[in-house]
Amino acid sequence: MSDIVFTRRSGWIPSVIREGGEFRLSLGAGADANHEPRTFTFPIGEAHLEVIREDLARHLLLWSAVLPLCDAAGTRGRLDENAAVALLDPVLLGSPKDVDAYFRTIRWDRGRLVAHGADTGLLDRGEVCAAMRTATETADAERAGKYHADRRRAERGVVLGPLDAALLKYTGQYLHGATIPRRTPGDVDPALLPEAMRVVATAEQACAGLRIGRDPRRGRGATDKRDRERVEAVVEAAVRRAHPGLADDAVRTVSFLMCSEAADRSRNVPMDDDGLADGGSVRGERKTALSFTDDQGAEKKWDAGVGGAATAEFWEFVENRSSASNEVFTIEDEQRGEGIQLHFYADSLARITTVREGVGGAEPAYRVEYSLVDGIGGYRRLVSAFVRGGCAALDQHGPWFSDVADFERARRERPVA
Repeated sequence: MSDIVFTRRSGWIPSVIREGGEFRLSLGAGADANHEPRTFTFPIGEAHLEVIREDLARHLLLWSAVLPLCDAAGTRGRLDENAAVALLDPVLLGSPKDVDAYFRTIRWDRGRLVAHGADTGLLDRGEVCAAMRTATETADAERAGKYHADRRRAERGVVLGPLDAALLKYTGQYLHGATIPRRTPGDVDPALLPEAMRVVATAEQACAGLRIGRDPRRGRGATDKRDRERVEAVVEAAVRRAHPGLADDAVRTVSFLMCSEAADRSRNVPMDDDGLADGGSVRGERKTALSFTDDQGAEKKWDAGVGGAATAEFWEFVENRSSASNEVFTIEDEQRGEGIQLHFYADSLARITTVREGVGGAEPAYRVEYSLVDGIGGYRRLVSAFVRGGCAALDQHGPWFSDVADFERARRERPVA
């Protein structure tokens, strides 16, 4: 059994307990294999307890110094009690000058001190005791996050101006650059918000009318990398031209926001055939049935007048089935005796036409021609053309190679995208 001897209002700051007749410092840190918080304890003396009671700054400094030992224990290891005990006298009983010097020799959790109000300028200069004069029992995790984000940028040589910071806060990416951007105007200083909105308006005008299509080859919800890169380049060029003083981080966050929103719009609409630039209606023009298959034996039938557009249903089939081990898909029109085969792994497509039906036990004869394909946009144009008009409609989308060696040569000589 253990009794609590001393604790502070913040539940995470280490407490002092009495266990087996001795004082021990108890703290929660890290997590076990089930992601439950771990609790560590180690012995302290009465002199240490007295300092912990009376001096919040020293209490927090000790916590900061012990946390790396807890991290070292991992999910199942034991706390190195000897190392923890060795921290007590230097951190709690040493002079401020000696404590500052000691902290230059050990690992310690800087973010914990920042969250509890430490002066970051003094911390950066190594004056840890002076930095803790502003310490508070309550923590501000966002303050620590901002401090770490600024340090990471400084390591890259990035210094943000007020407008740069406002834009990163507007997109929710100030603390974590990998966060999916969103619009959070309430996080921006009201005095800077109008200027930030002008930058965003520049980006919106630059990419108006541009879209980021879906890429079913990469699975459900995936979008076209080339479309994204195009929107990104257009937005960044326009923002840099109109607002030349912005840091790269700020320009990128606005571009990321535009791309993310365009991709979301694409994901939230049906997988229809945006390749029908001439306004043709796939469902209205196609009269024969189609069969969709993949390289793993799956098959889906499409009949005219039943269900959705043929192209939409084919790409949904691809989206649901495509993977690194399943990159060949076929559309076949048995009635016309023709079909196409999409080779995603090779950025190519084959069109197959029946030249002679198999009669009297003879094998049918086919004409197979190959063409290079330029990204998902190229695939969608070819699929759309085939669905509308069969293999004959693909003539204009060549060149087509009937000789495999010629095709392979063209494929090798194709510039790398």
